Amino acid sequence: MGSYRIVEEIALADCAFDVDGRDLPDLFETAARALAELMVDPATLASTVRRTIALDASALDLLLYDWLSELIFRKDRDLEVYTRSSVRIAGDGPVHLTAEVEGGVLDPARVELRSDAKAVTFHQFALAPVEGGWRARIVIDI
Repeated sequence: MGSYRIVEEIALADCAFDVDGRDLPDLFETAARALAELMVDPATLASTVRRTIALDASALDLLLYDWLSELIFRKDRDLEVYTRSSVRIAGDGPVHLTAEVEGGVLDPARVELRSDAKAVTFHQFALAPVEGGWRARIVIDI
């Protein structure tokens, strides 16, 4: 399982985090987990929802951007946050993501809300291979 850390010195009105994964699916899954933990306390969110998400993009970094943007969109539209995901990525020209996600409905009476993620930004956004896997820097507008 990948890891992430909050980066305090990037921006005051945003939340930035660096994500490491042993491979691309691990990085995408870890980024989704970091986003969910930014928005809610996962221990308070009952896992009652399962969805399949499919996305296409012209490049891997844009796929990561679209992936996280889709998760924020579904939080806003459906009031759902996904704390677990299983991601598959295929292709190298256009790239395709298929993910199975699990989570729950945002019920303020039961779920401890944290930050309201509004959008992924391109400020310092990066995705690159590193020794032993992949690393991304992600800044979320909150």
